[in-house]
Amino acid sequence: MPPEPDLFGPEEFAAATGVSRETLVRLKRYASLLEDWNARHNLVSRNSMAELWRRHFWDSAQIAGFIPLETRSLVDLGSGAGFPGLVLAEMLRETHGELRVVLIEATAKKCRFLTAVAEALGLRIGVRHQRIEDAPVEPFDVITGRACAPLPQLLAYAQRFWGANTRALLHKGQNLASELTQARKSWRIRVEQHPSRSDPSGIILEIRELQRVAGKPSQPNHP
Repeated sequence: MPPEPDLFGPEEFAAATGVSRETLVRLKRYASLLEDWNARHNLVSRNSMAELWRRHFWDSAQIAGFIPLETRSLVDLGSGAGFPGLVLAEMLRETHGELRVVLIEATAKKCRFLTAVAEALGLRIGVRHQRIEDAPVEPFDVITGRACAPLPQLLAYAQRFWGANTRALLHKGQNLASELTQARKSWRIRVEQHPSRSDPSGIILEIRELQRVAGKPSQPNHP
């Protein structure tokens, strides 16, 4: 039997985030497209669809509160079905009008979905069908990533996009402490941990400084 649907739906999402009616309408369109595509392409866990608005949309949308108004560029690593990058592009379109959003995803069918949603919502974003490690070196103001990789590897990815004033906003879970221990063997980082509003076991990890430790490999767990 399919899981019982979560009671946290679009109206609860709107109350939690304060989005405009127009934004909510567009996000509902996104959700409808995801339900349709997921039935055929399995873009996200089918069990997670019962908690779509809490587990995917609200979990992604909370990142918007950590993105400064002066931000001009954002790259989302391993975008999957668009969480959080595509949600953020929609959430920030009214407050960050000049924001350039790039989604990097290695799976072709997911890129096709991201492009379809962006077109349906009228979002001008870049969807790059490539592996993160093959992306050109290019600084962005904000780097996001959700369920993308363990932190040591994720920092190696992020270094390709790091500039003088970059910050990373990464979704992390119960293994964060051990991941930080491993990451600090190869990286000097300044971090702040923010409790997730959507998941009691989740953390939004904000990284404001990233520098490789001299003589250390960038990915200690991935020789």
